[in-house]
Amino acid sequence: MFQREITHLLQPGRRQRLSLLHLGCGGGHLDWSLKKHFTITGADLSPAMLDLARQLNPEVEYLPGDMRSLRLERLFDAVIIAEAFDYMLDTVELKAAFTTAWSHLKPGGVFVTYAEDTRERFIQNASHCFSEKSGPVEISVFQNSYDPDPADTTIEKTFVHLIRQDGRLSIYNDRHVCGLFSQAAWMECLEAAGFSVQAGENTYGDPLFVGIKPG
Repeated sequence: MFQREITHLLQPGRRQRLSLLHLGCGGGHLDWSLKKHFTITGADLSPAMLDLARQLNPEVEYLPGDMRSLRLERLFDAVIIAEAFDYMLDTVELKAAFTTAWSHLKPGGVFVTYAEDTRERFIQNASHCFSEKSGPVEISVFQNSYDPDPADTTIEKTFVHLIRQDGRLSIYNDRHVCGLFSQAAWMECLEAAGFSVQAGENTYGDPLFVGIKPG
């Protein structure tokens, strides 16, 4: 997904490998495929996630940092943010993350992100589940999304994890408070951060935003 948008805008005429900053990189699973095409620097707030990312991608540079305030004093050809926007709880934080992306781009650089959830697409009490198995371990996850107050910009996401190892069952509950914004709010915050914005959809039908830093 990210490779197509970035290379379409930046690759023509370039012979050098493009540099990419991945904000909110998590455990590095997305980087595992992107590193084939870009020289990646990843940043995340969680030391545990960075440890996992380094194990999966030892050749990638990973740094600690909060996407709302990180300043590396370096510029990249492209910046991406994937699912980490769940934890931006208001438009001030949303714009701050976009400003971080803008601050790390070369003039003419590309920022790509998408909105997994928006106010327009949100379904109250939506639930889904999935299961995976690897060797003796089986995991089933149930997820529920609920909005206690549609007047604000937060929702609740609750997870129930059923983990069976050699047939022995453990149950874990996990609740997160996440941000939810309209598509117009995404556009407004991107433009306020300085981007020229193109909007579309990714391969899953989620709103996709491509921001260009003028220059």
